[in-house]
Amino acid sequence: MMKLNIKETFTTELPADPNMENTIRQVENSVYSFASPKRTRAAKVLHVSQEMASELGITEEETTSDYFKNIFTGNEVYPNTKPFSMCYGGHQFGNWAGQLGDGRAINLFEVEHQNKNWKVQLKGAGKTPYSRTADGLAVLRSSVREYLCSEAMFHLGIPTTRALSLSLSGDDVLRDMLYDGNPAYEKGAIVSRISPSFLRFGNFEIFAARKDIKNLKTLTDYTIKHHFSHLGNPSKEDYIQFFKEVSERTLAMIIHWQRVGFVHGVMNTDNMSILGLTIDFGPYGWLEGFDFGWTPNTTDRQHKRYRYGNQPNIGLWNLYQLANALYPIIEEVKPLEAILDQYKVHFEQDSLAMMKSKLGLCVDDANDLKLIQHLEDNLQLAEIDMTIFFRNLSSFTDAESGLSQFENSFYDFKNTTDEIKENWNLWFKKYEERLKIESLLFEERKQKMNAVNPKYVLRNYMSQLAIDAADKGDYSLIDELFQLLKKPYDEQPNNEKWFSKRPEWARNKAGCSMLSCSS
Repeated sequence: MMKLNIKETFTTELPADPNMENTIRQVENSVYSFASPKRTRAAKVLHVSQEMASELGITEEETTSDYFKNIFTGNEVYPNTKPFSMCYGGHQFGNWAGQLGDGRAINLFEVEHQNKNWKVQLKGAGKTPYSRTADGLAVLRSSVREYLCSEAMFHLGIPTTRALSLSLSGDDVLRDMLYDGNPAYEKGAIVSRISPSFLRFGNFEIFAARKDIKNLKTLTDYTIKHHFSHLGNPSKEDYIQFFKEVSERTLAMIIHWQRVGFVHGVMNTDNMSILGLTIDFGPYGWLEGFDFGWTPNTTDRQHKRYRYGNQPNIGLWNLYQLANALYPIIEEVKPLEAILDQYKVHFEQDSLAMMKSKLGLCVDDANDLKLIQHLEDNLQLAEIDMTIFFRNLSSFTDAESGLSQFENSFYDFKNTTDEIKENWNLWFKKYEERLKIESLLFEERKQKMNAVNPKYVLRNYMSQLAIDAADKGDYSLIDELFQLLKKPYDEQPNNEKWFSKRPEWARNKAGCSMLSCSS
C-alpha cells in the first residue's frame, strides 16, 4: 500500500461549501465543495509518468499496483482525505460567464514530498456541483492529448501543470465531437493532474463579482502564504506585489508559448493559472505553417480571439480582469495600472530577446527588430513549417546556399514564386551580415540556438495517430511519443521520422487541424 505524506492546506484553511450533496447548484461564500469521484466499471492504467510519480514519493513498483489504479481513477478514496472541486467564475471569449468551477475535475488530496507541496486532481472522474449540464466525464482522445502535452511542455522548459497517469475508465461516454448534432459513444478516460496549485484568475473573480470581499481576502492571503511566501505577511502592499508577480509570470509563460509556436486555444480567465502555469489542455495546437492568425479552436474560428499572434494581448486583457477582481482589497488604481503598463513594456523587450535567441543573436544591434520583422513577414509569404525552419536555422552557413538549406521547411517549395525566393535571398544576406557582429563560433551558436528551438513538438497529427491506435487497443504510440517529447531539443536520430511537416492527409482531418472543446 502506498504511503503518501498527506498535508492538506487548501481544505483546512479555506471555507468549504456546507452543502455536502453532489448536486448542480450555485455555491456562495465557499472556495470549494466536497465531491467524490464516480466509481468506474473496469478502470485500466494505460501510462504513468514515473518522473512525476517519484516527485510524489511513489515508487515504480507501486504504480503497477491495483491500489495505485484505484486511487488515481477515483475508485478508492485515500484514507483520511476528502475529495473536492473548486468554485470559480470566469470571462469566456471576453464575456463574464458567472459561476463555472471544476465541472469535471476533482481534487483528491495534497502530497508533500522533498519540501514540495503537490495538489493531485482527477480530470474526467464524474459530476461535481459545478458540472452544469455536463456529465463530468472525459474521453480518451482529449485525455491522451492532455496527458502527453502536460509532460511535453515541462520538458520544453515551459511553466505548466503536470500529469501523473492516463487511465481508461471502462465506461463509454457520449460526445458530439464536432458540435454537428451527431453525438457518438467514445471510450471514457481519466487523467491524474498534478500542480503546486490549480487556482485560476477566476477563483478571485467570482468573489469580486459577488462582492464577497471577506472570502476574496481570505483566498488571496492563503495564496500569498503558500505560493508567494517571499512577499511576507499579507498587506495592501503585498497584494500589489502579488499582482505584479502574477503579471510577470503570466507574461513569461506566454513568451515561452510564442517561442515554440504553442497556441493554447481557449485563454478564458478560468483557464489562467495564478502561478503562471499552462493549464487546461483543450483545443491547443502547435503552429505548422507560421501564421500569426492561426487558432486551433473551432469555437474561435470566426473571431480568432485566441489566435497565436494575439496571445500576449489576451494575457494582458485577462490581467485587467484580475486587477479588477483584486481592486476591492487594494482600493488603489494607480499601482495596478502601472503594473499593467509595465506588462506592455516588458512584452516588447522580452519578445525581442526571445526572437534574438531563436536567431542566435547575443550582441545588441539597432537593426535587430527590423531583421526580425522582415523574417516574420517572409515566413508568412508561403506556408513554412515553424519548428523545422527555426531548427534548420542553427545550421545556416551562408547566404549563397541559404534557401536551399530550408526547402524541407516549405510545404510547397516547388511552386514558390521567384518574388518570394528573392525576398528570402535578401533576408539571408542580411542575416549573414548580422552574424558577422557575433563573437560565437558556428558550433557554439548552433548549440545555443538548438537549446531554444525544439526539434520535436507534439503536433496535432501525432496525437491523433496515438489516439487512433489507442482506440484500437494499441497504446504503444502513447509511450513512443511520451519518450520522444522528454528530450525535445535533442537530435534523436532514431526518431527522425517525427521531424517532419504535417502530412497532407492531416491538413483538414478532425483532431489534426482544428479541435473543439468537446472532451
